[in-house]
Amino acid sequence: MQPPPTPTQLRRSRAMILLVLAICAAPVIASYLTYYFFKPHGGTTNYGALISPQRPVPDSLVVRDSNGAVVPHTAFAGKWLLISVAPSSCDESCATRLYFARQIRATQGAERDRIETVWLRTDAGPIAPKILNAYPDTHAWIVDPAALAQWFPVDDGTAIGDHIYVIDPNGNLMMRFPKDADPSKIKNDIGKLLRASSIG
Repeated sequence: MQPPPTPTQLRRSRAMILLVLAICAAPVIASYLTYYFFKPHGGTTNYGALISPQRPVPDSLVVRDSNGAVVPHTAFAGKWLLISVAPSSCDESCATRLYFARQIRATQGAERDRIETVWLRTDAGPIAPKILNAYPDTHAWIVDPAALAQWFPVDDGTAIGDHIYVIDPNGNLMMRFPKDADPSKIKNDIGKLLRASSIG
């Protein structure tokens, strides 16, 4: 039969238990302090501007495909959509945004199937073959630019066509990226959205 522990041994045992508890609790305490007391400057780490409140597809918005058939509003739901807006002639800045959107989707790896790219065309004019061939997986839908202007907000001094927008799988417009945006930062924001959400 072992002798009972001495007071010194008891103190050491208690100290070890407290040390183990402190090590286990440290990550929780650190996350609490970070969230409530040491938030990043501005309170956010996203690159894109959050649109608040989120904006569902307006009932008045009529969307058509290249054949003139009406695209139902349900087409805006179910996946994360990267939206570009430009005329059918698609100048260099338009082509750049389409390229960025395609590459951002491609770089999401196994999550890329949760994303679709959409080009909202502000007229029904012809699309150059090089654009059609370069972006066969991008939906090229036709919208009335006046109706679209009531749905899509812009930064001061910019136009709708300067931005890439995000619509969530519930069909809500929820984020806008700045003019001449950094695609690597857009990629990071989209990655965060996909990791944080189980929808889409």
